[in-house]
Amino acid sequence: MDKTRIDKWLWAARFFKTRSLATEAVNRGQVQIAQQDVKPSRDVRVGDVMTIWQAKIQHTVVVMGISEQRGPAPVAQQLYAEAPESLERRAKEAEARRLSPEPAMTLEHGRPTKRNRRDLEKDWNARWSASLDN
Repeated sequence: MDKTRIDKWLWAARFFKTRSLATEAVNRGQVQIAQQDVKPSRDVRVGDVMTIWQAKIQHTVVVMGISEQRGPAPVAQQLYAEAPESLERRAKEAEARRLSPEPAMTLEHGRPTKRNRRDLEKDWNARWSASLDN
């Protein structure tokens, strides 16, 4: 076997949990081969350079093996080799996410109370009017 469908390969390499999720990702343009969008029926061959976006994280991998069966994770990891630039970029993005402030911590006083929401709404209605008279 020297080629297989891209959706089968993505599923077998454990990038996606199901083949239907892999197919959806390919249809949405989240998977490219040689910087070109592909269809789920596109054949993958050994040596293809593939770019995969998962949750805004970009993986650049080189296909090292072909499989149509989903196996254990160590076997699946032998089907591809991730580019060193991709590993470095993912590590930097992970560090940036780790160091970024937690959005919930920016709230000083927590969730607004019912009284606070009424006051905010009163201020909003006082400032905004749909009439042309004002």
